[in-house]
Amino acid sequence: MKSFAGACAILAAVATAPAAMAADYATTTTYEATVVEPAPFYRGFSGRLPACGDSGVIGRITSAFAARERGYWGSDLALEAVGHPREIGYRSWGPSFVPRRFCAAETVTTDRRPRRVFYEIIEGDGFAGMGWGVNWCVTGLDRHRAFAPGCKMVRP
Repeated sequence: MKSFAGACAILAAVATAPAAMAADYATTTTYEATVVEPAPFYRGFSGRLPACGDSGVIGRITSAFAARERGYWGSDLALEAVGHPREIGYRSWGPSFVPRRFCAAETVTTDRRPRRVFYEIIEGDGFAGMGWGVNWCVTGLDRHRAFAPGCKMVRP
């Protein structure tokens, strides 16, 4: 008896439900694309980055280079002097991208070889997206080819 009552309830629910409407593919609706221009502040970025010769930037590069050489390559190679830092690009990819300052400098490593270091200072690349960070490459010492060829991937 209970199963008969249950079946009647289901049948009543189906019978009173609105009929499914068939899709009319003969009529089409055209939607226009809406282009929204980014706000002047570009997703919260200020564009305020330290200069290429800032001591904090150079310090991060020299300490990270020494740590990588010591920890990964087992080498005592370090950057002795970094000089003549200059900007080679700022927001080179346009204002709607993450602000980056591209720089180049001359350096001498502890093996007494003159080399060039290319680096980019990136807004929002610090810890947890706060502050700024630095990607860098020393020519001739990109052993893992992360920025190959010739440190090109860290330049504008």
